[in-house]
Amino acid sequence: MSRFQVMTMTDAAAARVREIVASRAGALGLRVGVKKGGCAGMEYTVDLVTEPVAGEDHIEREGAEVWIAPAAVLFLLGTEMDFETTKLRTGFTFRNPNQSSACGCGESVELKPADLKALAEARAAADAA
Repeated sequence: MSRFQVMTMTDAAAARVREIVASRAGALGLRVGVKKGGCAGMEYTVDLVTEPVAGEDHIEREGAEVWIAPAAVLFLLGTEMDFETTKLRTGFTFRNPNQSSACGCGESVELKPADLKALAEARAAADAA
């Protein structure tokens, strides 16, 4: 049976999640969400999880645990979480099909929610597989 996942993460993201969890007592993983803010309208949030919330979507890759904030599911459907180190920035990045634009500095994005019907169909297809 195939398991539905709101989003995925790369090997680099999974490695960084494991590093963060190993360095923080009581941490089980990370929670990814979105909040209103920035010049483009929304910002991604990444927080430590010490206790998962019932009903949250959850993804796991090679021991790296990530929970999805319920209010963010429609904005994160189909997103790939990555971790990059460049000359200017080190951090998590998100390749999100729901992103319609981003601000010049890259700190905020404009996101359109995924179609609720598409989310229901994706979950049903995974349950049927």
